[in-house]
Amino acid sequence: MSTRAGFIALIGEPNAGKSTLLNRMVGAKVSIVTHKVQTTRARIRGVAMEGDAQLVFVDTPGLFIPRRRLDRAMVAAAWGGAADADIVVLMVEAHRGITEGVERILEGLQEIGQGRKIALAINKIDKVPSEKLLALTSELNARYPFAETFMISAEKGHGVDDLRKWLASELPEGPWLYPEDQIADLPLRMIAAEMTREKLTLRLHQELPYQLTVETENWEERKDGSAKIDQVIYVMRDGHKGIVLGKRGETIKAVSQAARAELEEFLDRKIHLFLQVKVRPNWLEESERYSEMGLDFKDGNA
Repeated sequence: MSTRAGFIALIGEPNAGKSTLLNRMVGAKVSIVTHKVQTTRARIRGVAMEGDAQLVFVDTPGLFIPRRRLDRAMVAAAWGGAADADIVVLMVEAHRGITEGVERILEGLQEIGQGRKIALAINKIDKVPSEKLLALTSELNARYPFAETFMISAEKGHGVDDLRKWLASELPEGPWLYPEDQIADLPLRMIAAEMTREKLTLRLHQELPYQLTVETENWEERKDGSAKIDQVIYVMRDGHKGIVLGKRGETIKAVSQAARAELEEFLDRKIHLFLQVKVRPNWLEESERYSEMGLDFKDGNA
């Protein structure tokens, strides 16, 4: 029996549905999904099995016009993830079509497309009539010679099985890269920090999601099988600290409860979660913060 294994990069604009597709493929919540753009900071990998093939997904940050160091590091990580993959899947939102951002990604594909298969996945197909879908498909395929085109709804699952089967059949033959029961290669400390950051993002909406970051400072295994996790939320100004804490500490309490519940479900054991908020005006310029997010600080240089 010959096995197959390889890396698949999902690329696209922010909010194209990459994290939703990854979670649907892997069957577990690995990459955080929120309605905010640019929430996937690190190259989170999810591992899915399809027959004798092991599909390792690299969920890259969305590709957008970078304005700050963090943006530039995220965009570099996205293209880096695509350039390292065996297969790249470009995700385009059906109802938005060929935006300025998609145009730029198509240009970038000319460079990294050499020697690797690139598939097109038109997502959120339930939002447009079929004739519009066909026109978009022909236009995109006229712009770039995609190996295959898939019409999907990552949220509802339509077309996802066909995409997964095709990816499995196109991966190179070789031994599996991960143990069969492993779903993500991110250290648990980082997954835990991402879960808390997701809860903050959902709770604070417009207020300051890009001006904060979460780090797992300490992880202590206890004799009774539970774990004690200490996390620090870094914000840029004193005023931000007040927003994160909320009136009488209500916001941070709600975030802590929601993150703890999700961690307990994910790890299948009791978790004691302690959150602290610290002001660090320059965290966006500190290389250690980037390492914690799985990004390269140097990639942010203008």
